[in-house]
Amino acid sequence: MSYFAVTREAGRAWTEGAGVMEQPALTDHAAFMNALAEQGVVLFGGPLAGTERGRIRALLIVSAEGEAEVRRSLADDPWEASEQIRTVSVEPWTVFTGEARLSSA
Repeated sequence: MSYFAVTREAGRAWTEGAGVMEQPALTDHAAFMNALAEQGVVLFGGPLAGTERGRIRALLIVSAEGEAEVRRSLADDPWEASEQIRTVSVEPWTVFTGEARLSSA
């Protein structure tokens, strides 16, 4: 398995003027992301500082075989399907420091 840094941001269907907690289908999105975390796919994830109150930008650290697998995993996110959020970048990430802590997460 490899690690990937994934950046996601508000898509064209994001409800303007509403923060993350006021978005439609929040419960479905949260359940989907929590399921990916339980499966060990998403190791860490959350909004970048301050964006949870506006047009969200989020960072995920994902464990997968490759970029295609990352994109397939995220494609089933209800927010991705509704275009509330979109995956902007999927970049391979090499861990130099703290790998043991990451492995135990």
